[in-house]
Amino acid sequence: MHKREHLGRYIFLGAFFCVICLFFIARLVSIQIAGQDYYTETSGEKTYTRTEIIQAQRGNIYDANGTALVSNEFSYNLYLDAGSLPTGAEERNAILLTIVKTARENGAEEAFSMPEDPFSKEGDTVSLDSDFMETVYGRRLTKLLTDLNFPPEDDGTWEEENLSDAYDALRLRYGIVDGDGKALYNKEDAALLFALRLDMELHNFSAAEPYTILTDISVELISQILEGSTRGVRVSSEAERVYHFPGVASHILGRVGRITAENAEYYEELGYSMDAIVGVEGAEKAFEEYLHGVDGELTIIEDGYGNILEQYVSQEPVAGQHVYLTIDIELQQAAEKALADNIAMIAENGASSGTTLSGEDADAGALTAIDAKTGAVLALASYPTYDLSTFSETYGDLVQDEKAPLFNRALEGTYAPGSTFKPGVAAAALQEGIITPQTQIQDLGQYTYYTDYQPRCWIYTPRYGMRTHGYVNVSEAIQVSCNYFFYEVGRQLTITKIDEYCEKYGLGQPTGIELSEKTGVLAGPAYREENGKIWYDGDTLQAAIGQSDHLFTPLQLSVYIATLLDGGDRMGAHILKETQDYFGNVLFQAEPEVIDSVQLDDIVVETVQNAMKDVTENGSAARVFVNYPISVGGKTGTAQVSEDSSDNATFIAFAPFDDPQIVATCVIEHGANGTDAGFAIRDLFNSYFFPESSDPGAGE
Repeated sequence: MHKREHLGRYIFLGAFFCVICLFFIARLVSIQIAGQDYYTETSGEKTYTRTEIIQAQRGNIYDANGTALVSNEFSYNLYLDAGSLPTGAEERNAILLTIVKTARENGAEEAFSMPEDPFSKEGDTVSLDSDFMETVYGRRLTKLLTDLNFPPEDDGTWEEENLSDAYDALRLRYGIVDGDGKALYNKEDAALLFALRLDMELHNFSAAEPYTILTDISVELISQILEGSTRGVRVSSEAERVYHFPGVASHILGRVGRITAENAEYYEELGYSMDAIVGVEGAEKAFEEYLHGVDGELTIIEDGYGNILEQYVSQEPVAGQHVYLTIDIELQQAAEKALADNIAMIAENGASSGTTLSGEDADAGALTAIDAKTGAVLALASYPTYDLSTFSETYGDLVQDEKAPLFNRALEGTYAPGSTFKPGVAAAALQEGIITPQTQIQDLGQYTYYTDYQPRCWIYTPRYGMRTHGYVNVSEAIQVSCNYFFYEVGRQLTITKIDEYCEKYGLGQPTGIELSEKTGVLAGPAYREENGKIWYDGDTLQAAIGQSDHLFTPLQLSVYIATLLDGGDRMGAHILKETQDYFGNVLFQAEPEVIDSVQLDDIVVETVQNAMKDVTENGSAARVFVNYPISVGGKTGTAQVSEDSSDNATFIAFAPFDDPQIVATCVIEHGANGTDAGFAIRDLFNSYFFPESSDPGAGE
């Protein structure tokens, strides 16, 4: 994966040059307006000083290799300021015509949208567009005509003569005709001015409500327009977020938006302009303090007619920092594709399971990958997903979609771990001396220790001929996923010890990731008590095999396995690699951090690790990694959801076996069989270890 050029730096330099130019073109420029102008009359002179906010440019977001994921695209708009725009109709109309005609003469017709004129006139007959009158602007027009003493009839319409008089009154009001009704402009200019002036009024044009007349225009066009009259003409610039990989990593990157009433006080205390753009979700929100920057100020001195006498930057804006994430965008793309493809495969073909359904209802899931040694997040995929670049247009459909594409299943989805929980219980039992690597327990099919609760091993069912696993040690129990073995071990270990170790593994605990996440649920008496329920002895048996109340996020499961592999040291998951200024200076660099620890002897780690390799070589996941070029450790998990749907499928894996670099977890909602979730991880490993090969010898 090759390091790419820092596209955002060039974007910034170009935008910065444009901004500097704007400060000095013609006699009037204001950049990125936020907030209301204020005027102060100086003593003895008819001059006024106002200050405008120069919003700091938001930082870009990159992947770990410097590939731009999110940057800014600037657009410049021209708007009218009622506080300094001439009030005389002739002067005002002259400025409007100059703006529009200059735009059209310079090929910028698309920058000007001709407002809708609700009036139409045929001969002496004047009428109003009925559809327009049903809109909010139609209702404002009704109020305007009423205020001008031309109210409608009781049915909301006007008599022909009354409406004609109202139309003439507006034309006089806007200076399009003189007091004698004589036209002051040609037909084309008159139509343009009438539509514009009426639209301005219906948009409540005032000192508090500026009116945008041209959008997305060039600096050259701004310069030409401002060569003429500049009174009341202002320039604003907007930075729109650009997504360089549309539809990829949307749950990670998140959105930006305006400050809301709910968080206004918070941002006000931080010194934000109330018109500021802030992070709403994902990395945009998590790293707001780095990305936002510090706004500047432009001081403008005007005479009593609104003409600019002097302007200067009284406070330089400080651009936001660039944020570099730990993810690799190519691996992220591969993860999202692998997840989507695997879900589609299971839904189409069914899984190799015999539950009530066999995976035909598979429709959602998550895939996470972290660095086994540092906890750095390498990929976070959630399916279904959405496209940030079209979010505004598709929001309504996304919210109503029953599959919840906005929901980040990798960090906020909580799932019963099923048998992926067993390696953790095994490690705890080994460390506590409950068992040794050589201890054998006979699977009798039905566990009869308790008289009131006697669960069966999964193989002791009619579907499998009421078989048992016989005598198995801990490695074999993990390989064949023997429930009976873990019933016995879990009972001896006790729920107290199970929870003690699992907390250290990070299950049901914050992972440390900077993004929003759920903490999940660690089954046990404490949770039951919090919910007004009782914990029974038999619940420990179910908890020991990853059922009961256990609910964990896919990322927690990856962290848990990484902790086992590292001898009990739990590294905090993190997705922030570093921040840089616009000149490439590193301002902050994340360091791996041990956030919790539990003692696991080398023999414990070795035993569990070897058992997980047996799962992929000789156990339930052998068909996934058959003939795979590197040795992989893994564990399958299948958890019942309801009687009316397929079970959830979970697979956890790490590679290479001898020196783990990556740990991945895949959860497929209604995937039916944990083994089948492994194919998504295999595809992910292909991209990580063999990026030049489509599939280096993997399973069936």
